[in-house]
Amino acid sequence: MSSSDYPLLRDTAQVDAASVEPLPGSSKIYVQGSRADIQVPMREIKLTPTPVQSTDGSTRLEPNPPVRVYDTSGAYTDPKANIDIRRGLEAIREQWIVDREDTELLAGDSSEYSRQRAADLRLQQLRFDLKRKPRRAIAGKNVSQMHYARQGIITPEMEYIAIRENMALAAAREAGEQFGELGFQHPGNSFGASIPKEVTPEFVRDEVARGRAIIPANINHPELEPMIIGRNFLVKVNGNIGNSALGSSIEEEVE
Repeated sequence: MSSSDYPLLRDTAQVDAASVEPLPGSSKIYVQGSRADIQVPMREIKLTPTPVQSTDGSTRLEPNPPVRVYDTSGAYTDPKANIDIRRGLEAIREQWIVDREDTELLAGDSSEYSRQRAADLRLQQLRFDLKRKPRRAIAGKNVSQMHYARQGIITPEMEYIAIRENMALAAAREAGEQFGELGFQHPGNSFGASIPKEVTPEFVRDEVARGRAIIPANINHPELEPMIIGRNFLVKVNGNIGNSALGSSIEEEVE
């Protein structure tokens, strides 16, 4: 049986419909940065109104503003997104990388192993439709976020991170001031942390430049949503995505 006789798994692969539905009681929103292509996702959770008893004994419902939280579900849970797992995720960082003019596209894979796999017709049924050309730094250039930070450059990734870490903190603080004593917060103990009242792109740049935080942002992963790992930022929990040596599928890996 030739390779062409096998059904192309990439043609039938699809994601579970439940994975692209909005989460109950919430909606996906985007906060725009300084440029139109900086669209930072957040999850806005609707809160039920609070019953309040008046002095005359009657009860009224006082509405509560929605709460915005960090959302790492990517294009999933966004009913407006067109999910096609055969073509991969949208390359949201591609223009940012191109604008820096310090990388170049290769004609194809540079490793012998990758070239052998690409020429293996037995793997044709498993291949992604998406075929991005690999990108590398131009000779003499450094393309790490730490390098940009130490050059004093605030990248779109840093601005994206600052917006994401804040999660509409300024709006929440203003609402807290309106609530009087209910909006009061004790200073607490920082235990050595240096967390500002508002995370700015400059603060993100400075923390990376000092070596106290990292931004994992490989130039060959333009689809990733920028995030930061550091003492003075939100805690991140890693989730490993592995595959089985015995059997797997595109759907199982995405799920």
